[in-house]
Amino acid sequence: MSGHSKWAQIKHKKAKTDLERGKAFSKLIRLITVAARQGGGNPENNPRLRLAIQKAREMNMPQENIEKAIKKGTGELEGVAYEEIVYEGYGPGGVAIMVEATTDNRNRTTAEIRHLFSKHGGSLGETGCVSWVFERKGLISFEKHKVDEEMVMAVAIDAGAEDIRSTETTLDVITTPEDFERVKEAIERSGLQYAVAQVTMVPKTTVSVEGKQAQQVLSLIEALEDHDDVQEVYANFDIADELLESLKSS
Repeated sequence: MSGHSKWAQIKHKKAKTDLERGKAFSKLIRLITVAARQGGGNPENNPRLRLAIQKAREMNMPQENIEKAIKKGTGELEGVAYEEIVYEGYGPGGVAIMVEATTDNRNRTTAEIRHLFSKHGGSLGETGCVSWVFERKGLISFEKHKVDEEMVMAVAIDAGAEDIRSTETTLDVITTPEDFERVKEAIERSGLQYAVAQVTMVPKTTVSVEGKQAQQVLSLIEALEDHDDVQEVYANFDIADELLESLKSS
């Protein structure tokens, strides 16, 4: 989990920069639209939409944009018909990678995702080739030096957390998707400040990568995440925290 949660924290900080905000808004609008189309426009009855709106608010998206995206999803406003696709493949060193995308042109997106895998030393695989490596979980990740570890554990366990995992720099609370909101709300009420809170795909096993191979893996992940149609990228790499920080800042 070291590489997974640390990378999630780095991505979260990066996404909040002004340079990334425009692209982030575009992706979030798609996410909200698809969620509203599939589960209705009321976030109280649509957990997926509720999480999408929460992400949008964390990025300071105007409420007007959120409402328009919901109405496009419910059909109250005209909008583009997006299709959801999950791609699976391998990165350098045999790292398993899953990519969630929303697109209005499956053929174009598939060709571009395949090209990115190939360009960065990976390969796009068949459906099901790596999905078994991951399981959907709630992840609430803390920067270890900023919180009281015993307090995090006490609050999380009392609220029904499934597991708590500790690395040198992160403390990760793992929940079932169904219990995620309850645990997160309990943590927020306690005053504890998390770095990342999301329902994500957590790897059951990890692959350790170092040096040039680690750089290639991160280059592939970043290229995929930067693609306009990509919503989320999940990978089971394990990179030492200090190496991850140095590679990210290089």
